[in-house]
Formats: sequence, C-alpha cells, structure tokens
Amino acid sequence: MQSRKAKKRSRGAAAAATTEAEQTRANILKVATEEFATKGLSGARVDAIAAKTLASKRMIYYYFGGKTGLYSAVLERAYADIRAEEAQFDLAHMPPREALRRLIEVTFDYDENHTKFVSLVSIENIHRAKYLSKLPSLRDINQSAIRTLEDILQRGRAEGVFRDGFDALDLHLLISAFCFFRVSNRHTFEALFDCDFASPRLRARHRKMITEAVLAYVEP
Repeated sequence: MQSRKAKKRSRGAAAAATTEAEQTRANILKVATEEFATKGLSGARVDAIAAKTLASKRMIYYYFGGKTGLYSAVLERAYADIRAEEAQFDLAHMPPREALRRLIEVTFDYDENHTKFVSLVSIENIHRAKYLSKLPSLRDINQSAIRTLEDILQRGRAEGVFRDGFDALDLHLLISAFCFFRVSNRHTFEALFDCDFASPRLRARHRKMITEAVLAYVEP
C-alpha cells in the first residue's frame, strides 16, 4: 500500500501535470488566435503556430485534432471571452437604464480593444458560419447575451422607462452592428473619408453616440 506521503506526492504531481497541460493549451490558443485572425483559416499554418509556442505540432494535433479543430477552439474561446467580460458587471442589480448604458459601453470597449475578435468573426462570416454552426456550445454561450438584455428590457418596461415594440435580439443586433462595423471597416472608412478612428476624441464621440442613440430608441 502507498504511504500517505506517497499518495500526497502522487496527487501533487497529477495536479502539476494538469496545470501544465492547461497552460500549454492556453498558450496554443493565444498564438493560434493571432495566426487565424491575421491570416485566416486557409492562410494559417499549424507549423507556424507550433514554432511560436512551447508545444510541438504533434501536441497541437493531440489537443485539438488538427487545424480545423484548433480554429473551432479559437472561435469558442473568443466568444466565451466576450460573454465573460459582460458577466463581470452586475447588470441585473443596476437600474435598467443604467444597466443598458453600461452594456452598450462594454460592447463598444470590448470590440475596440479586441480587434482579433472582430477579425475572427469576419473570417467566420466569409465561411458562412460553417465551423461555428458545428459548435452547439456557442449557442448556449451566446444566449446569455440575449437573456441579459431581455432581463434589462423587462425591468425597464415594468418601470415605464422602456417602451414595447421590439425584442432583445433586435436590440443586440443594433448595438453590435455599430460597435463591430467601427472596427471591422475602419481602414476603408478612414481611407474614403479621411478620418482617424484612433483619435481619442472621435472614439469618445462615437461611444457616446451609439449609447444615446440606443437609449433614445428604447425610451417611451
């Protein structure tokens, strides 16, 4: 029989191995996110990802089953991260108008600060959501965004500060469209209209504009 000390060492070694595996997997996903966001699914190379990580190509295939499996995992992580960002704010306990304002600001700031997320979503749209549609977990992850918005709207309608006549999915689309477009199309927009989306003043103006536009739309 193993002694208590031996069992303790064995458990410690297993925990360390698990932690190392998680760190390796997270490192692969981080590097792969950059690779896919920059070069797309067809242009990304597993060899290049392996060279930039502490993992071998064989290890990447072990964890993810190949390039498409890795790409799907990157998509899953990207969507999970934005939903996790929203969950950090206690929107359910804020007054509905304040909660909606905060949600809009969080969406705007997240897209501004996570351009790779915007690139990945744009790439997946080019593929007509071929890979995303095969990930049932993403439906569950993203339904939380609609449930959060529905709760805010229901509370606002009950208090008389929001009107009827639209649903949470429509409003989610409205908010996402502006925040996403500002990042995904900034280069063509800047070239065509000679503006600088990196300007702090323009950024602040756009952030205020989308917030006030949505709040004006939902008010009675």
